Amino acid sequence: MDFGMERLHKAGIDVTVWEEDRNLTPEELVAHCQKVDGLLNVGMNQLNRELMAACPNLKVISLHSVGYDHVDLEAAKELGIKVGNTPGVLTNATADTAFLLIQSVARNAFYLNHQILEDNWKASQEIENFGIELRGKTLGIFGLGSIGFALAKRCKAVFDMEIIYHNRGNNEEAEKLLGARRVELEELLAESDVISIHANLTTENTGIFNDEVFQQMKQSAIFINTARGGFHNELDLILALQKKHIWGAGLDVTNPEPMHADNPLLTMPHVCVLPHIGSATLETRTAMLDLAIDNLIAGLNGKPLKTELI
Repeated sequence: MDFGMERLHKAGIDVTVWEEDRNLTPEELVAHCQKVDGLLNVGMNQLNRELMAACPNLKVISLHSVGYDHVDLEAAKELGIKVGNTPGVLTNATADTAFLLIQSVARNAFYLNHQILEDNWKASQEIENFGIELRGKTLGIFGLGSIGFALAKRCKAVFDMEIIYHNRGNNEEAEKLLGARRVELEELLAESDVISIHANLTTENTGIFNDEVFQQMKQSAIFINTARGGFHNELDLILALQKKHIWGAGLDVTNPEPMHADNPLLTMPHVCVLPHIGSATLETRTAMLDLAIDNLIAGLNGKPLKTELI
């Protein structure tokens, strides 16, 4: 955005921007960063040890994202490179997207919209295309941080849903305000009518939602992922839906991403797919850029980052 460039220029920073409408290759990224002092990264470029070692001047990496699974934090720490992300500012926008997907899946919204485009208005009256009620059902949150908590508040207020969650530790605020209950993963899978992922992607939980896990969920359950596509095995998800191990799915992130246009998920009933728009509001993206620039300027001046990962 123009205001971002203006801020950087006012701070006396010489800026080089990748202008092409495609992702950089790893080799191009290294070539463009070898002489830079700071990197403001938008997207999912792999910021690995090889890149950092090849860029001796690099002092700070500022991420225009909350997620940081594409960054080798251990290498950054060893090489003295500060890394910052943008937590907090996209909480409500992402929770709104998850809330939208839950309702859209429950009412078959995307599939029935496709039927309208095919001049098949009668599809909405066929019993196999009826939706399901959310009121009084159980919402299971995998990773009850700020975004999961924001979603839980929406589901409790609007649909009076029961809230259970799987976390490393207790979320006392959610337990006090929402009556949320911390459970083991097996109980989360068995009891939830809707499961929504809001954790950070790590080596340990990559691919955790696979065929074995989907078979432990209710056949009437809805699976929601607005976090990272790496949490779910997409072939296993397709199989789970085809075999009716679960009822539906709503995705704002896919695996791989972007999704291929011929992916069967795009034409399945009870499935809604969005192109990773969780934070894509003007207000939120502006706030994210502002924070990312704050981190970049602080790092270039040898000061602590506002939201420093290491």
